[in-house]
This record gives sequence, structure tokens and C-alpha cells, in this order.
Amino acid sequence: MKKSLQIMTLAILIVACKNEPKVNSAVIETDTSTSLSNQKEAITTSIYPEAITKVFDAHGGIDQWNKMKSLAFTMEKPNGKEVTKTNLQTRAELIDTPTYTQGFDGETLWIKEKAGSEYKGKPMFYKGLMMYFYAMPFIVGDDGIIYEEAEPLTFEGKTYPGILISYEAGIGESPDDEYIIYYDSETGQMQWLAYTVTFGKDGKSNEFKFIRYNNWQTVNGLVVPKSVDWYTYENNQPIEKRNTVEFTDVMISEKFPDTSIFEKPEDAKVIE
Repeated sequence: MKKSLQIMTLAILIVACKNEPKVNSAVIETDTSTSLSNQKEAITTSIYPEAITKVFDAHGGIDQWNKMKSLAFTMEKPNGKEVTKTNLQTRAELIDTPTYTQGFDGETLWIKEKAGSEYKGKPMFYKGLMMYFYAMPFIVGDDGIIYEEAEPLTFEGKTYPGILISYEAGIGESPDDEYIIYYDSETGQMQWLAYTVTFGKDGKSNEFKFIRYNNWQTVNGLVVPKSVDWYTYENNQPIEKRNTVEFTDVMISEKFPDTSIFEKPEDAKVIE
């Protein structure tokens, strides 16, 4: 797969996006005849390149997403249900499974094994991983992101425009990771995600893996995945569906989660 900057206008948009704040200050309209509790808050439109804005808008809008404070969802795994809860503002996270609980309070990552079980995973790698995939496309509205045009993807006779997502130095645990969002040119809805994995490695990767996003649900005004399909791939092209991950008990709220759920229990192990 080739990745390229193709048109000058897009380059101008990218520069503008880097030089302007992505979110303007909220405008507070105060009616002096009412109490402070009745003040209205109008959130201004965020500044992003046209292509990614089209995708955000097709899923409910980046401003609607930015109002949200908590996210929760459940996945059915071979050993039972895996429940993920996230504070969307601090990115504190709790992942609870039948055999272990993994938590991150914003500073400390910890693991608590449950009776009779031994955790053998990679907690630093898994931290935020499924939340990141679930929160597409909105999660690529974070700060420190660079947007470029990518070569379109053609699959089963249909062509999808692409937006390459990369990160400024020092952003996140794996700043060399890259993503490509492929979307429907008519509706703007996200259809595919290509991504590289560079955790624990030096430099960028040329190998893209593929997830298909074609089953959506609306929660609190946002169009979010009901399920996603991982695909096999060859030469940076998706080939055939490998497996499906379903998301149930989805909750996206403007209320903050209880911060105590992310705190490390006394008998939990700190991950350095």
C-alpha cells in the first residue's frame, strides 16, 4: 500500500490544522433573568481537515463526542465476558475479566489476578487497545495527530477514499503507529481501518492489518460499532474475514465514571 500526500489543498488544510487550535473555547450565553443553573453552553465547531470532518459528521459529530465523559462496553471472550470502562477525559481504564482485572488510574497501570489464574498477557500493549478500536473514528480527533491523504482501498469492486493518521513525536505509548481510515465517499461513514503495530519496536512498520467496520448502532447521538470484523491480509490488502468481535451493553455518557473503580487494590501488581 502506498501512502502519499496528493493534492496541495490538502497540504494547506493540514498546515492550518496544526497552526490553529482544534477546539475553540466554549461560548457561554447567560440569561441574567435566570439562575446560573440555567445557563446555556454552546460548543463551537472544531477545526479539522475536510475529509476527516466528513467522517466525524457521519457518526454524530466530533462536538457531540467531546461532550462525553465515560464509555463502557462488553465483549464475549472464550473464557467469559470482558467489560471495559473508560474515563474519556483522563483515559483512566478498567478491564474486568473472569481471570484478571487490569486498571489504569491515569498514572499507574496495575493487574490483579483472580483465584486460580495466572495472567500471561501484555498489559502495557493491551491498555486502551480495544477502547481505541471501539472509539473509531472519534479517537483520531485527539491532539498531536497528523492527517494526510492515503491511496484509496478497493475491495470487492468498491473504492474507499483513505485518510492516513500518524502522530507527532512523543504522543502515546507507540507514536510510530499509523492508521488509515477508509470511508464511503457518498455517506462519509467509516468502512475500514488499516493499522500498524510498532509497540516495543523502533521505527514505523510497513505492514498494515485490517478491520472492517460495517455494523453500527446509535448511542447517545453517536454512531458507534455494534461489531467489527478482523480480516486476513496480504500485501497490505484485506483478503477474507477472520473473526468478528461484538460489543454489547454499550454506554456512552456525559457523566464522569466513579474514579474509585480505577484505583489500584492493595493486592494488585504494579506494571512498570
